[in-house]
Amino acid sequence: METALSLVVGCLFAVSLYLLLSKHIIRMLLGVVLLSNAVNLLIFAAGRVSSIAPPLVPEGAEAPLAAVANPLPQALILTAIVIAFSFFAFLLVLAYRAYQDLGTDDTDEMRVAEPEDDGLPPLGY
Repeated sequence: METALSLVVGCLFAVSLYLLLSKHIIRMLLGVVLLSNAVNLLIFAAGRVSSIAPPLVPEGAEAPLAAVANPLPQALILTAIVIAFSFFAFLLVLAYRAYQDLGTDDTDEMRVAEPEDDGLPPLGY
C-alpha cells in the first residue's frame, strides 16, 4: 500500500509543479491545491498506513499495553488541510481582484509595472 501511495504522491508533485509553471493564474492556483494535497498524502504515508490499535491507554495503566497508532500525522494533516484551504481562498480572491483590475489571467499580459514597449531598465547609476 505504501508503494502505491508513494507513486500517487510523486505523480501529484509532478502535476502540481507543471501547473505552477504555467502562465495562467487559475492553473497556478490548481497547482497550489494539488501541492498541498501531495504534502498531506506524504505526511500520511510517512506516518504508516497499516492499521494498528487506536492510541488509547487503558484505565489504570501508565502506557499503552500493545502497539498503537501514532496520532501525530493525522493531527498534522488536519491542521494542514485547514491552512491550505484558507490559503487557497485568499489566493482565489487575490486572483479574482487581479482579473477584475487587469482583465486577464495571463501573467505575460499583467505587466503593469514593466510594460514591454518601455525597453530595458537602466543597467547602472
